[in-house]
Amino acid sequence: MAIEREATATWEGNLARGVGRLSSASSVGFNGLAFSLPTRIGQPGDETSPEELLAAAHAGCYAMALASVLTNAEVPPGRLDVSCRVTLDEHSDEGFRITRSALVVEADVDGVSRDALRAAMDAADQACPYSALLRGAGASVETAIKR
Repeated sequence: MAIEREATATWEGNLARGVGRLSSASSVGFNGLAFSLPTRIGQPGDETSPEELLAAAHAGCYAMALASVLTNAEVPPGRLDVSCRVTLDEHSDEGFRITRSALVVEADVDGVSRDALRAAMDAADQACPYSALLRGAGASVETAIKR
Protein backbone atom coordinates (compact mmCIF):
# COMPACT_ATOMS: atom_id res chain seq x y z
CA MET A 1 0.00 0.00 0.00
CA ALA A 2 1.50 3.30 -1.07
CA ILE A 3 1.01 6.34 1.13
CA GLU A 4 0.91 9.70 -0.59
CA ARG A 5 0.89 13.19 0.85
CA GLU A 6 1.02 16.43 -1.06
CA ALA A 7 2.31 19.94 -0.51
CA THR A 8 2.56 22.98 -2.75
CA ALA A 9 5.15 25.70 -3.18
CA THR A 10 4.56 29.10 -4.75
CA TRP A 11 7.48 31.39 -5.58
CA GLU A 12 7.18 35.03 -6.59
CA GLY A 13 10.07 37.14 -7.84
CA ASN A 14 13.71 36.51 -8.60
CA LEU A 15 15.91 34.27 -6.47
CA ALA A 16 17.64 37.01 -4.50
CA ARG A 17 14.57 39.05 -3.54
CA GLY A 18 11.71 36.68 -4.17
CA VAL A 19 9.63 34.93 -1.55
CA GLY A 20 7.95 31.56 -1.45
CA ARG A 21 5.04 30.03 0.43
CA LEU A 22 4.66 26.36 1.34
CA SER A 23 1.30 24.76 2.09
CA SER A 24 0.06 21.27 2.78
CA ALA A 25 -2.36 20.07 0.14
CA SER A 26 -3.40 16.75 1.65
CA SER A 27 -4.23 18.14 5.11
CA VAL A 28 -4.63 21.44 6.92
CA GLY A 29 -1.31 20.93 8.74
CA PHE A 30 0.32 24.12 7.49
CA ASN A 31 -0.58 26.93 5.15
CA GLY A 32 1.52 29.71 3.71
CA LEU A 33 4.84 29.04 5.47
CA ALA A 34 7.19 31.72 4.14
CA PHE A 35 10.67 30.93 2.83
CA SER A 36 13.27 32.88 0.86
CA LEU A 37 16.92 32.80 -0.15
CA PRO A 38 18.03 34.96 2.81
CA THR A 39 16.33 32.56 5.26
CA ARG A 40 17.85 29.58 3.49
CA ILE A 41 21.45 30.79 3.55
CA GLY A 42 21.37 33.25 6.46
CA GLN A 43 19.41 33.72 9.64
CA PRO A 44 15.93 32.19 9.42
CA GLY A 45 14.09 34.81 11.46
CA ASP A 46 10.39 34.08 11.32
CA GLU A 47 10.51 32.12 8.05
CA THR A 48 11.42 28.51 7.31
CA SER A 49 13.49 26.75 4.65
CA PRO A 50 13.29 23.48 2.76
CA GLU A 51 16.18 22.18 4.88
CA GLU A 52 14.39 23.00 8.15
CA LEU A 53 11.31 21.17 6.91
CA LEU A 54 13.46 18.18 5.90
CA ALA A 55 15.02 18.17 9.39
CA ALA A 56 11.54 18.21 10.96
CA ALA A 57 10.36 15.41 8.68
CA HIS A 58 13.44 13.27 9.41
CA ALA A 59 13.12 13.82 13.18
CA GLY A 60 9.42 12.92 13.09
CA CYS A 61 9.90 9.83 10.94
CA TYR A 62 12.81 8.61 13.06
CA ALA A 63 10.89 9.18 16.32
CA MET A 64 8.03 7.05 15.01
CA ALA A 65 10.44 4.32 13.85
CA LEU A 66 12.18 4.28 17.25
CA ALA A 67 8.83 4.15 19.07
CA SER A 68 7.88 1.18 16.89
CA VAL A 69 11.15 -0.68 17.55
CA LEU A 70 10.88 -0.11 21.31
CA THR A 71 7.19 -1.05 21.41
CA ASN A 72 7.87 -4.25 19.47
CA ALA A 73 10.59 -5.04 22.05
CA GLU A 74 7.91 -4.62 24.74
CA VAL A 75 9.55 -1.51 26.22
CA PRO A 76 7.40 1.30 24.83
CA PRO A 77 8.83 4.76 25.37
CA GLY A 78 7.32 7.22 27.79
CA ARG A 79 8.74 10.08 25.73
CA LEU A 80 11.17 10.55 22.86
CA ASP A 81 12.67 13.93 22.02
CA VAL A 82 14.46 13.82 18.68
CA SER A 83 16.30 16.77 17.21
CA CYS A 84 17.72 16.79 13.71
CA ARG A 85 20.25 19.05 12.05
CA VAL A 86 20.46 18.92 8.26
CA THR A 87 23.57 20.26 6.52
CA LEU A 88 23.42 21.75 3.02
CA ASP A 89 26.85 22.16 1.50
CA GLU A 90 28.21 23.28 -1.86
CA HIS A 91 30.23 20.90 -4.03
CA SER A 92 32.16 22.58 -6.82
CA ASP A 93 31.14 20.06 -9.47
CA GLU A 94 27.59 19.24 -8.29
CA GLY A 95 26.19 22.43 -6.75
CA PHE A 96 24.46 22.32 -3.37
CA ARG A 97 23.69 18.95 -1.80
CA ILE A 98 22.37 17.70 1.54
CA THR A 99 25.52 16.16 3.00
CA ARG A 100 24.51 15.25 6.54
CA SER A 101 21.55 14.65 8.79
CA ALA A 102 22.40 14.36 12.48
CA LEU A 103 19.77 13.04 14.88
CA VAL A 104 20.05 13.39 18.67
CA VAL A 105 17.70 11.34 20.83
CA GLU A 106 16.68 11.96 24.42
CA ALA A 107 14.65 8.95 25.52
CA ASP A 108 12.51 8.23 28.56
CA VAL A 109 12.26 4.45 28.40
CA ASP A 110 11.97 2.47 31.64
CA GLY A 111 14.18 -0.57 32.02
CA VAL A 112 16.34 -0.05 28.93
CA SER A 113 20.12 0.08 29.18
CA ARG A 114 22.17 2.52 27.13
CA ASP A 115 23.41 -0.40 24.97
CA ALA A 116 19.86 -1.64 24.37
CA LEU A 117 18.74 1.89 23.49
CA ARG A 118 21.67 2.22 21.07
CA ALA A 119 20.66 -1.06 19.39
CA ALA A 120 17.05 0.12 19.13
CA MET A 121 18.24 3.42 17.64
CA ASP A 122 20.29 1.58 15.01
CA ALA A 123 17.28 -0.57 14.12
CA ALA A 124 15.10 2.55 13.90
CA ASP A 125 17.65 4.18 11.60
CA GLN A 126 17.40 1.18 9.27
CA ALA A 127 13.58 1.28 9.41
CA CYS A 128 13.20 5.05 8.85
CA PRO A 129 12.38 5.85 5.19
CA TYR A 130 13.94 9.32 5.50
CA SER A 131 17.25 7.87 6.69
CA ALA A 132 17.21 5.54 3.67
CA LEU A 133 16.30 8.40 1.32
CA LEU A 134 19.12 10.61 2.58
CA ARG A 135 21.70 7.82 2.47
CA GLY A 136 20.62 6.97 -1.06
CA ALA A 137 21.30 10.58 -2.01
CA GLY A 138 24.81 10.31 -0.60
CA ALA A 139 24.26 12.07 2.74
CA SER A 140 25.59 10.71 6.00
CA VAL A 141 23.01 9.93 8.68
CA GLU A 142 24.23 9.98 12.26
CA THR A 143 22.43 9.21 15.50
CA ALA A 144 23.49 10.08 19.03
CA ILE A 145 22.05 9.63 22.52
CA LYS A 146 21.52 12.65 24.75
CA ARG A 147 21.25 11.80 28.42
